[in-house]
Amino acid sequence: MLQLLDIKKSFRGVQALKGVSLSVRDRSIVGIIGMNGSGKTTLLNCVNGLYTTDSGEIVFDGKSLIGLTPNRVAAMGIGRTFQVPKVFSKLTLLDNLEIPQIPLNVPPVEAHRRSSEWLKKVALHTLAHNYAEELSGGQQKLLELARIMVARPKLILLDEPFAGVNPELALLMIEVIQSIPKEHECSVVLVSHDLTSVYRLSDHIFVLNEGQVLCEGDAEMIRNNPAVVEAYLGAD
Repeated sequence: MLQLLDIKKSFRGVQALKGVSLSVRDRSIVGIIGMNGSGKTTLLNCVNGLYTTDSGEIVFDGKSLIGLTPNRVAAMGIGRTFQVPKVFSKLTLLDNLEIPQIPLNVPPVEAHRRSSEWLKKVALHTLAHNYAEELSGGQQKLLELARIMVARPKLILLDEPFAGVNPELALLMIEVIQSIPKEHECSVVLVSHDLTSVYRLSDHIFVLNEGQVLCEGDAEMIRNNPAVVEAYLGAD
């Protein structure tokens, strides 16, 4: 589904990504972990078109994403959330979900159905007519996730979905993310510092360190890899 081949990206001569290669299978959850500054968010920004890569290739469903704008990447079926949720604060929750479906030519009745369904899934249906600015930070993250999912993407990129979210909402977020591949035929790339949640959710995990892939594998392999322990805790 998604392939990144030798991706390099620098800022003012400092290399943020030093030849990153990874792949995401159809209907899977791939976790990306690493210390601050390891290149995780930069990698997502390259995939969804916010950043232009210096070199390398990004292929999604057989088509190159290199040089595409974020809008064109989204139109190909890739959704994105951010560390600080991007919601329409002065609009109701229902409008937050229905209005983005207009450019997709979703009939109004269907748009309303999808929106109501997703508000219920993220436990915000009783607040459908409240303004988004009235929500807590964690609730706004759930709303942002619902907003990208009503477009029925093939792949979503989640940047720190659990950060600043209270334990109860974090559990709900985990349940929703876990359901996405099977119930919605959509793959997930999950960037998070919450290792417990990443281990629980991910089919495959990539560890970034200083802009490179340090190692990859399933949760058990990553958890027991000495190189990962050293990268996070330092050598004895």
